[in-house]
Amino acid sequence: MSVDGSSSKNDPKKLPPEPAYDRHPKIQVGQHNVGLSSFLIHGRFRTAKWDYTHHVVPPISSSSTFRLESSARGAEGFVGFADPATHRHTRRSVLIYERLDEPARAMLEDQIAMAEGGQLAVAFSSGMAAVSGALGTILSSGHEVIAHKTLYGCTYSFLTTWMPRWRIGTQFIDLTDTNRLAAAITPATRCIYFETPVNPTLDLIDLQATVDCVAEENKTRALEDKIRIVVDNTFASPYGQRPLSFGVDVVLHSLTKNLCGFGTEMGGVVILPSEELEGDLLMFRKDFGGALSAKTAWSILVHGLPTLEIRMDREQSSALQIARYLEEHPLVERVIYPGLESFPQGALARKQMLTPNGKFAPGVMIYFILKGDEEVRQRLSDLFVDHLATHAYTITLAVSLGQIRTLVEKPSTMTHAAVPVECQKGASIDPGGVRLSVGLEDPQDILNDLDDGFTAIRKEAAARGIIT
Repeated sequence: MSVDGSSSKNDPKKLPPEPAYDRHPKIQVGQHNVGLSSFLIHGRFRTAKWDYTHHVVPPISSSSTFRLESSARGAEGFVGFADPATHRHTRRSVLIYERLDEPARAMLEDQIAMAEGGQLAVAFSSGMAAVSGALGTILSSGHEVIAHKTLYGCTYSFLTTWMPRWRIGTQFIDLTDTNRLAAAITPATRCIYFETPVNPTLDLIDLQATVDCVAEENKTRALEDKIRIVVDNTFASPYGQRPLSFGVDVVLHSLTKNLCGFGTEMGGVVILPSEELEGDLLMFRKDFGGALSAKTAWSILVHGLPTLEIRMDREQSSALQIARYLEEHPLVERVIYPGLESFPQGALARKQMLTPNGKFAPGVMIYFILKGDEEVRQRLSDLFVDHLATHAYTITLAVSLGQIRTLVEKPSTMTHAAVPVECQKGASIDPGGVRLSVGLEDPQDILNDLDDGFTAIRKEAAARGIIT
């Protein structure tokens, strides 16, 4: 099957055709109705955030504080920050201090919000700052989160280490089964939290089914007790999936990954469909101090977003070739990639992992498990990633993802080490699992490095008596 979802005549597992996709196909910018790729390059072109009429590229601010014409103007700025929704529609914005607002960051927030189909966004200094900001804004003591059983290791650590200190509990369940969600909701539940695709297993959570389930529950609740759905859309990016179009309440990203794309910046962002949570989220960022720097915002605005579509298209094409190669390799037990015919949630992938033009976007992440019993899988995967670390040209052993460089890591002992071993098993994180983030290198060179790695570990594992 091709990356755009077309199926061969001989494929016995015919997948349903991709649905007509009219969610957010174009972006209205003044009198222009443009596609996502054009918008991510040009943005609004003119913005009240900053007058840079004669700059082709937005300039970068190097000031941590801003000159005010009068004390009254300063007071107006603080009033506006405390009530942004009202102030936005009545007065021009006032820049006071970089932690409160800053031109490049404000333009980046505006551009990402529109790309996701949201009304506004709040950018943070890291992905985890965005996670803690979103949850810290929604939750209070005595509340409960229902989260998918598999999450990024630091998110799991935040929910299990820090949230209990504030008397906020978390249920971890399999959110791929919406019936389990309905049964798990309690009077204390205020948030449903998940990633889709999930890190690292690439499970998909049905966005529409989850929204429908929560909407039914919210019919019985007062507004202040409503349950909100928070989705980490980092793996798919706004190019490949827009959860707000399904009715999700909050979307967040690690800006460090696909949206930056070059491995040079760190950040996070929370996108909202309305102004309801904006004031609290801005106050959280102000008081906890996790504001995105001007330099980082400018770099992502100027380099990351304009290249997102072309990077994702090329990387996805390579990822499909690599996933098919891995699926045929005798040392590999299982390959999980949404673009493969064997992907168990293929119909769901083609329903919600779509570009604004309706093209299937399976992403750049691959998770594969080596063959053997648990001990053999663990030892083989160690040998494999260690060989790549010291011998591969195109593949780098490193955490993170979504870069122009292909990165490999072993989740069970690296990105998800914070998850106890017994919980890893319940979360389908295999000791022999390897996560690959496919970059922009020539795919044949990546395949050559993988093939060299498999050849080397077969010999070494046989010499050590790990395999026969």
